[in-house]
Amino acid sequence: MSTKPVTSHVRRRYEFIKAHRREHGVQAMCRLLGVAPSGYYAWLAQPISDHAQEDARLLRLIRASFTASQGIYGAPRVFLDLREAGETCSKHRVARLMRQHQLRALHGYRMRRWSVGKPSVLIPNLLKRQFTVTRRNKAWVTDITYIRTWQGWLYLAVVMDLFSRKIVGWSAGPTIHRELVLDAVLMAVRRRRPRRTVIHSDQGTQFGSDAWRRFCRSHRLEPSMSRKGNCWDNAVAESFFSSLKKERVKKQIYKNRDLALTDIADYIERFYNRTRRHSHLGGMSPEQFEAGLKRR
Repeated sequence: MSTKPVTSHVRRRYEFIKAHRREHGVQAMCRLLGVAPSGYYAWLAQPISDHAQEDARLLRLIRASFTASQGIYGAPRVFLDLREAGETCSKHRVARLMRQHQLRALHGYRMRRWSVGKPSVLIPNLLKRQFTVTRRNKAWVTDITYIRTWQGWLYLAVVMDLFSRKIVGWSAGPTIHRELVLDAVLMAVRRRRPRRTVIHSDQGTQFGSDAWRRFCRSHRLEPSMSRKGNCWDNAVAESFFSSLKKERVKKQIYKNRDLALTDIADYIERFYNRTRRHSHLGGMSPEQFEAGLKRR
């Protein structure tokens, strides 16, 4: 029969009684220490309580989820992993065990604050921060970031579908040229076959040229552009880069561009799109979210 959990104070008293039971009577020590002899004998038969044994079992599952996420999952996402595996523990219990065993999610790379800018005179802002959309290929966002390597910078361009937050196209290279963006968008076009899809960007030179507008027209894309100096107009793309850098890059410097490229490809295609739980999607990964929609 299961008993209630033994507190640390009571456990220490039981341990004292066990250590001195050859010197003094158990009944007398129990009376002096304010514990019941029946409780002591039950603990002696099973020193680790059922509750503690269950904590130890859950901790192994929590560590597995935490390790699989490479240390980026906090208690809410670990809890979702356990629930998906059929566990019935509470979120508070998961948080307590992670706190007790110092399993802390990685944090950092705060988003920069920008002043409000003027509307673009090149291309209008069609998106207007409407980051929640109701169907695939209604609106994409694209942006560029850079990754440090000992060979020099590796530049990364991505295209994200706002519906599922899935990275549908990406490209990386040693220079920040126009083809970097075009390659990423071409990947997205071939994968998704858009029709009158809004594609939103900042005011980088790659997105303001006549060639970019012609490219968008030929691939049935409608270009949209942030206001000058205002990253909040493209905050979702900025958020993805922040996640990439704190969850995978982690402020390291890669030995060369090839190693960086391999690691980034793994993060985007294997982890972020397929596995990483996204709070905006109710704890599902982008691919799970899209697959769930198809089954409806």
